[in-house]
Amino acid sequence: MSFQSALIKWYQKNKRDLPFRETKDAYKIWLSEIILQQTRVEQGLPYYYKFTERYPDVFSLARASEDEVLKLWQGLGYYSRGRNLLATAIEVAEKYNGVFPKQYSELLKLKGIGPYTAAAIASFAFDKPVFVVDGNVSRVLARLFEVQQAVNSTEGKKLLEQIANDCGDKKTTGIIQLCMMELGALVCTPASPACNLCPLQQYCQAYAHQTQKLFPVKEQKNIIKQRWFYYLMLIHDNKIYIQQRRGNDIWKNLYEFPLIETKEKISEKMLQAKLKDMGISDYTFSKPYIHQLTHRKIEAHFIVSVLKRKLKKTEEEKFYKVTIKEFQKKYAHPRLIEKFLTDYQKRNQ
Repeated sequence: MSFQSALIKWYQKNKRDLPFRETKDAYKIWLSEIILQQTRVEQGLPYYYKFTERYPDVFSLARASEDEVLKLWQGLGYYSRGRNLLATAIEVAEKYNGVFPKQYSELLKLKGIGPYTAAAIASFAFDKPVFVVDGNVSRVLARLFEVQQAVNSTEGKKLLEQIANDCGDKKTTGIIQLCMMELGALVCTPASPACNLCPLQQYCQAYAHQTQKLFPVKEQKNIIKQRWFYYLMLIHDNKIYIQQRRGNDIWKNLYEFPLIETKEKISEKMLQAKLKDMGISDYTFSKPYIHQLTHRKIEAHFIVSVLKRKLKKTEEEKFYKVTIKEFQKKYAHPRLIEKFLTDYQKRNQ
């Protein structure tokens, strides 16, 4: 039996029941691929159901506002994916009359669709012989063939794509890649692969040499940038002030409290001086909230102040004034702020 046959046999017995695997609808496949980028299936699946229920086809999504899409996306992170999702839906609806291109090269031209997503749509929706090499597949292949090149390098990615495409033919490309994706998710996991359950054990070079923990090889990660956020939760007449983030930065177009950002951590005394200049004298400090992103680590502090009078007109014009309930229900905001609000509401019940 070839390793492809062993893999397919295992997959047919052990595959998870995932809705986007049971369809040829390019819209739903595309939606699932965007949602599951850098997101575990367990976390992403509820979002897939929410989006397909709210927006059952590309036309309904194209008619949505960015605020609506980002609010539904809230909690998934990497919010540029949500913005690109809407932009692509509009382009497909208007330029392609709601029908996704079938060719890999044409799919690549759509905003927010890179080589991996284009390959997934072409392969899964249109049965094109294009192999999808995601993190799970690259890990399986790296261990199976003891690939020495870093899987996150240009050289390593090209090599893995070549190996992957050699693993199947035009008829079996789709099923083989699904098998490898599932094997990587369920058995050939990053930290503790269950080699005793693996159908490819006898074919795996890493298992033969007991080098599983050495593969896949990865290049050193980028340096993490530290940022300090001091959020002002200003309360007046049972409402809070919020603003929308602008510019080309994290959480673009999401909503937040008025913010003081510093290049380094500042003392409480220095922060008190800043608040005094703003006319804020009665306030409480929260504990620090740490939020880890791919290339950034944010330490956030929340300063809560109940104002005796509303802000000056020139200041108030910069912000929206809403209730906490309205903010949570209608305005997309970072998970960091939602964590704080959850703690705040528990303390003030």
